[in-house]
Amino acid sequence: MEIRHPMHPDGGKALDTEGLRREFLIENLFSAGEVKLVYSHFDRIIVGGCVPTSARLPLEAAKSVIGTDHLLDSRELGVINLGGDGSAVVDGKEYPLARLEALYVGRGSKSVSFSSRSAASPAKFYLLSAIAHRELPTTRIGRDEAKQVVAGSAAECNRRTIHQVIHPDVVASCNLTMGHTRLEPASVWNTMPCHTHPRRMEVYFYFDVPKDAVVFHLMGAPGETRHIVTRNEQGIISPSWSIHSGVGTAGYSFVWAMAGENQTFTDMDAVAMGALR
Repeated sequence: MEIRHPMHPDGGKALDTEGLRREFLIENLFSAGEVKLVYSHFDRIIVGGCVPTSARLPLEAAKSVIGTDHLLDSRELGVINLGGDGSAVVDGKEYPLARLEALYVGRGSKSVSFSSRSAASPAKFYLLSAIAHRELPTTRIGRDEAKQVVAGSAAECNRRTIHQVIHPDVVASCNLTMGHTRLEPASVWNTMPCHTHPRRMEVYFYFDVPKDAVVFHLMGAPGETRHIVTRNEQGIISPSWSIHSGVGTAGYSFVWAMAGENQTFTDMDAVAMGALR
C-alpha cells in the first residue's frame, strides 16, 4: 500500500511540477491481475484499483498501515466498475457489477473479493474507502438507481450530468459520498466556477479520456492555483483547502468521491471568478 502524507497550502504552492505530481497525482492504479491501494492521510482515505483477469482477487488489509485484521473492520467501501462485466463477493454473497454499476460495502465486512466475467475484457473496479462509525448494509446500486443532476450550460462549455451513486438520497453510508460525472459533447470544463469545501476532502479519477487527449486539472488555494496534466485512468487527491476543477482537450468523464465531516453535497464554499489567481 502506497502512503501519501498531508500538506499545508503553503507547502503546496511551493512545489514544482514533479513535486505536485508526486504528492497529488495517482498513476497506474489499474494493473491486470492486481489490486493497488493508495493510503492518504487527508481524512485517512484509501483509493484503489482492482483488475481481476483469470483469478478472483481478494481485498486484503495492510495491518501495518491501518492496524486492523480486516480492511473494513472500521471502514466503509465504495466500488464503481469502469470496465467489463464482473462481480464482487462480500462475506459469501455475490453482487454482479456491469460497467458504471456500483456497490456500497458496510463496515464490519470481513471478506471482499472481485472477479471478471471475461479475462479478455476484464472489470476495472475503482475503490474508495473511508473511516466509518457504524455498520450499514452492503448495497448494490444499478445504473438506473443513481440520482442524476444536470448542471452547467453549453454556452459555458460545462454541460454535464452528475450521477450520485453513494449519496444520502440513494443509499445509506457513514462519511462517504461517491459518483461519476459525464460531460456532454463539446463541453470540456468540470466544476467551473469552482469551489472548496473545507469540511471534506475529495478524490477525482478521470476515465474515458481519449488517447492523446489530456485533462488540465486545476488545484491549489484559490489565490495560488496550480495545474497537473492528467491522462486516462489517473486520479488526483484534492485537499479540503484546494479547488478541484479541470478542462480537457476532448470529452471525458470522472469519478468523484468525498469524505470528511458531513455528506451534504451542496456544502461548498463558492469561489468568485475574480478571486482566482
